[in-house]
Amino acid sequence: MAGLVLHSPKVNKNAYKTLIAAEYVGVKVETTPDFQMGVTNKTPEFLKLNPIGKVPVLQTPDGPIFESNAMARYVANKKDVGLTGSSAYEKALVEQWIDFSSLEVDANIGRWVYPRLGYFAFIEEVEAFAISNLKRALTCLNGHLASRTYLVGESVTLADIVLTCNLATLFKVAATKEFTSEYPHVERYFWTLVNQPNFKKIVGEVAQAVKPLGLPSPQTAKPSVAEREAPKKDSAPKPKKEKAAPAPKPTPAPEVVDEEEAAPVKKPKNTLDLLPPSPMVLDNWKRLYSNTKAKDFHLAISGFWEMFDAEGYSLWFCDYKYNDENQVTFVTMNKVGGFLQRMDLVRKYAFGKMCILGEEAPFKIRGVWLFRGQDMPQMVMDEVYDAELYDWTKVDISNEEQKTLVNAYFEEPDTIQGEKLLEAKCFK
Repeated sequence: MAGLVLHSPKVNKNAYKTLIAAEYVGVKVETTPDFQMGVTNKTPEFLKLNPIGKVPVLQTPDGPIFESNAMARYVANKKDVGLTGSSAYEKALVEQWIDFSSLEVDANIGRWVYPRLGYFAFIEEVEAFAISNLKRALTCLNGHLASRTYLVGESVTLADIVLTCNLATLFKVAATKEFTSEYPHVERYFWTLVNQPNFKKIVGEVAQAVKPLGLPSPQTAKPSVAEREAPKKDSAPKPKKEKAAPAPKPTPAPEVVDEEEAAPVKKPKNTLDLLPPSPMVLDNWKRLYSNTKAKDFHLAISGFWEMFDAEGYSLWFCDYKYNDENQVTFVTMNKVGGFLQRMDLVRKYAFGKMCILGEEAPFKIRGVWLFRGQDMPQMVMDEVYDAELYDWTKVDISNEEQKTLVNAYFEEPDTIQGEKLLEAKCFK
C-alpha cells in the first residue's frame, strides 16, 4: 500500500514502532530524512497534521494520526499477520501490555532519562520515584517472561514491538549491565527482540550503556519553554561588533525526545527534611552496624539505644499479611529482595532488617524499620506498592518485650519468637 508518510526525525524510538510494524505487515511507509526537530514541527504544514507540534505523526490517505501507539496499531491492522492477537483474549492481552509498557515502563524511563539529557529540570526525588517504579515494572516483566519468549502467545505481537522500542532507550542510554543483570529474563527478551531481522533493519545495532548517565552541564542543557518564550528585556542599541567565531555545537542527545520541553519546576522540599533537627545521625548508626562483626552485634545494639532519638525517629514492626503464600524458599527471598529494592527512595531516612522465619513452608516475613519522624513516610505508602502488603505496628520503646524483639531482629539469633531464622536481609 502506498500513501503512508511518517513525519519524524531519523532517530526516534516512537517512530520505530510504526516502522517495525510495517516490516512485519509488509506495508511501505515513507520517511522524512530531512526532518529537523524544532524547525519542521513548527511549520504551518506540520501543525495541520498535529496542532500541538509533537512527533511522530503518520500521514495516511484518510488523514493524519498522532500518538505513536495509535500509529503502530493502524499499520499493524493493515494486514492480519497476528500482530494484534489471534483471539479476543489475546487481543486484550496485547492491549494490556501496550498500556503497561507506556504507563509503567516508558513513563518512568522518561522521568529518569530526559532530565539527565537536559530536556527537563532535574529533581532528585522525582528521579528516585521513577527508578523505584521502573524497578517494580521490570520485576513484574521478569516474572512474566521467566517461562515465555514473547509477551503474548508464541510469536511477536505489537506489544513486543512497543515494549522493545521503549526498553531500547533504557538499555542504550541509562541502564548498564549492573542494573539490568537483576532482570535476566528481561535482558534475554530484549536482546532476542532487537536482533530479530525486522527490528534490526529499523533500529540497527544496539549497544548497552557502559556507564551511568550523568547530569548535563549548563552549556548542554536544553532551554525550557519558559526560557525560550520569556520576553527580551528592552535595552539601548549597541554598537555593531565584529562577527565572532561560532561557538562549538553541544553534543547531541542520544535520543530525540518526543514531547516539548517542560518549564523548569522548583525543587520541592521533602517533608522529612523539614522535621526539626535530630541529635541522632543515621549514617553513624549504619556505619557502626556495618563495621560490627556478627558475633559482636550485641555491642552495636547497645550503641544503637545510646544514639536513638525517640523524638526524631520511630521504630516500626512489619509483618507480611499473606504468609500462607510463602511456599517456596527462593520465591519468598525474591519477594523480600524486591521490596528492599523498592524502598531505595527512603535510604537517606531509614534503616531496616527483614527476616524470613520458619523451618518449612509457609515461611513468615517479618522485620523492623527505623524511620525519620514519628509516622510512616508518606512516600513509602505512595510509591512502594508492596508496603501495603504488610501490617505496620509502631514500636513502643517503653515496652521491654517489644524492645527485646527489636534487638533480636538486629542481632540475628538462631530463632526469633520461637521461629527458626532462615534468612535476614539488611537495608542500610
